[in-house]
Amino acid sequence: MKKEASGLTLFDDTHPEGPYDKLSQTPVSKISNTELARFIEFIEKFENETESTLSMSLGYREMRMLLHVMRNHLAGRLTTPTSLADASGLTYGTAKRGIESIMQRGLLISRPRTKTGKTVSLHPSPQMIEEWESYAERIKGLLGPLFGIDPASESGSKIFLGMSASQRVISTPAVLSARLELKGGLRVLAHADPTFMAMHNLKRQLESIFGLEIRNKARSIDNLLDDILDNARLAKSRYDIVACDLPWFGDLVAQGVLMPLDALIQRDGYDLSDFHPMAIQSAGYAGCQYGIPVQTTPELLCYRKDILSAAQLTPPSTTEALVKVARQLHDPAKGRYGIAWNAARGTPLGHTFSFLMAKFGQPIVDLPLHAGGFDFQNASGEQLRPMFQSDAAYRACEYMLDILKYSPPNILNMSWYERAQSYASGESCMAYCYTLLAPLIEFDKRSPAYGNTGYLSHPVGIHGRAITPIGGYALAIPSNLSKERMEAVWTALKHLTSPNMSKLYIMNGSLVTPRFSVSQDPEVSALSPLITIVDDMAKQDVLQAWPRPPVPGITELISIAGNEIFDVLAGRRSIKKALFIAQERADKVMREKGHY
Repeated sequence: MKKEASGLTLFDDTHPEGPYDKLSQTPVSKISNTELARFIEFIEKFENETESTLSMSLGYREMRMLLHVMRNHLAGRLTTPTSLADASGLTYGTAKRGIESIMQRGLLISRPRTKTGKTVSLHPSPQMIEEWESYAERIKGLLGPLFGIDPASESGSKIFLGMSASQRVISTPAVLSARLELKGGLRVLAHADPTFMAMHNLKRQLESIFGLEIRNKARSIDNLLDDILDNARLAKSRYDIVACDLPWFGDLVAQGVLMPLDALIQRDGYDLSDFHPMAIQSAGYAGCQYGIPVQTTPELLCYRKDILSAAQLTPPSTTEALVKVARQLHDPAKGRYGIAWNAARGTPLGHTFSFLMAKFGQPIVDLPLHAGGFDFQNASGEQLRPMFQSDAAYRACEYMLDILKYSPPNILNMSWYERAQSYASGESCMAYCYTLLAPLIEFDKRSPAYGNTGYLSHPVGIHGRAITPIGGYALAIPSNLSKERMEAVWTALKHLTSPNMSKLYIMNGSLVTPRFSVSQDPEVSALSPLITIVDDMAKQDVLQAWPRPPVPGITELISIAGNEIFDVLAGRRSIKKALFIAQERADKVMREKGHY
């Protein structure tokens, strides 16, 4: 059995012997997936013209069969021996002999669709995928000069996505040579966001890759956590894989909800170095790994470059400067507001408070100082004491009251989607926004923010430092999963978080990835400048998890903050009183749960 150095086995028994990315050992090509799909369509038309114009022996019409298999693979459609025979235009007997010939050369994988093996599906082998990518690349090089076009020129790029030899394009995922055996299919509990919606929209293609039914259930953030905890109380898990918000890992591990993955990672030689380091750290607890990241989504400050330029304003790098810019841009009479942010009661506001405390140099709990930030990996005892009575907590509340004056009128009902939509619609000139929702800005040409958006790390407050709070999700396995499902589920989890899959999600509506290799794929980076911005932040260690650390009790603390401080924004309570009540509630919760 061949394996990548990363331990990420894309196929059960073989890999294409083609080029690999040195960092992640992911199969790569110099032809993009978009080009490959267009190329297949071109070859099909070219083949039809050739057959109808030239006098030639058609033989087994292998080209038509190969085209049919590759087209179906890229579209996630099922190919059967019957459908392949029909596509060839030959009699069934002749087509059958042609299919057998193709299989003998290792170009097709025949995979049973049932336990009896009486019906099968046909899929391109890694060798076949590599051959077609190489073929497309070679024809591309021939056609350009033939018609006087340099494939690397601007004109050529309008026909093909011209790439240099140094650029590596991640290949389209190939199917497993043996279908996963999981009774009832693969059961996934996910978050209702663009990445998991892309996964859901690719359901048919993923089912083709795994050879089984995928049953997805998508939930909002609070309901997702409730479902995970409810599932943990069952004797046997109803889900195979659960998506966990990165800050939940300390809580969920402390409660015994998740299965440790270290033994499997070590056994398979699974290399985690291609992932953003902070995402990997956040999906672990006390030195053990419990999740594999599927997305990294930092919260950035989005601002309208055109509006700030017209007003001759500099993008704000400090909290003081942000308040001044918001004040100058705020014009309610014209339906234009300074800034949108999470101010809705509960979890949304709790996240804002935690991040704003970090602006002023203090995490929400008393974590010890560490190189580049604060250490949450081994925090325990007094290091988990809530810091609602700190100077940073008070300054965070003052800052919220300042920007509240220059926010949309519905700000106290605004959470993740609403703030992004307010900015994307042109209502707000700036917004704190997770890159998870950047497709509203980057992909919608009707948005006035399209092509006019700049992105910054969080502006710095007094005693603070330049940071970008990280969010995102990792896939984990419930600790109460039936043992007989474990191996197949682990295989599925590795595939769902692979570079090939991560790229597939991005090409189908997402804009976030936790992997360096995917961010550096030229087809991916061409989609939005945001891809490179986040990748650079990850390389420079600007992305930080300590503003919302994955430690025990963090979920309760965020909830307490989001409820008590809401009364400050609503004008019903002073900052001092709200923080006093929050501290008392938080101390009680943390003591009762034995966190310190």
